[in-house]
Amino acid sequence: MAASYAIAVAAGAFGWTFAEYALHNWYGHRARGRNDFSREHLAHHARVMYFAPARKKVAGAAIMTALAAPVAVVVAGAAHGAAAVAGFLAAYIAYEWLHRRAHTHAPIGRYGRWLRKHHFYHHFGDPRHNHGVTSPLWDILFRTYTPVGRVRVPRAMAMPWLVDASGAVRPEFASDYELVGAARGTRRAA
Repeated sequence: MAASYAIAVAAGAFGWTFAEYALHNWYGHRARGRNDFSREHLAHHARVMYFAPARKKVAGAAIMTALAAPVAVVVAGAAHGAAAVAGFLAAYIAYEWLHRRAHTHAPIGRYGRWLRKHHFYHHFGDPRHNHGVTSPLWDILFRTYTPVGRVRVPRAMAMPWLVDASGAVRPEFASDYELVGAARGTRRAA
C-alpha cells in the first residue's frame, strides 16, 4: 500500500518536469510577453539576477495545483491523487530552489555543474533550447535539447559565484565558461 503512494508521489514529481518545460517554453518564451508569466520570465532573461516576486510564485503554484488536482483525483482517486499533487508541488519547490541557487551559488557536484551549464546556455547561448532546468528529458523529446560545451557569458551578466574580485572567471569554472563583451564601466573606443 505504501509503495502505491510512493509511486503516486513520483508520478506527480515526474508531471512537474513536463509542466516546467511547458511553462518555460510555451507559456514563457513563445508567448513573447503577452501574459504576466511571460513578462516576468523575459525580465529574468534581461536581468539574470531578477526573480519574480514570491507572491506571484505562490499564486502560480496555487493555479497549477488547482489545475493538477482534479486531473490527479480523476485518474488516481482522492488519496493517490493527493499524493500525486504533493509530489508535483514538492518537485516545483525543488525546481524553484535549484533554479535560484543556479544563479546565486557555485555548483556542487556533477549535477549542479550540469544544471548550470545547461541552464546558462539557455540564458546566454540560445533561448530556444534547453528549457528544462532540472531535466533535459522534455527538451530531448521535443528536440529543443542542445549539448553544451563552454558557455559564453556576457560580462555584464556574470553570476557573482562565477567571477573573482578582478572580474575574471574563477579558475575552477574556466573550462565551462568564458566571459564576453566589455567589462562593466568601460567604454569601447570609437
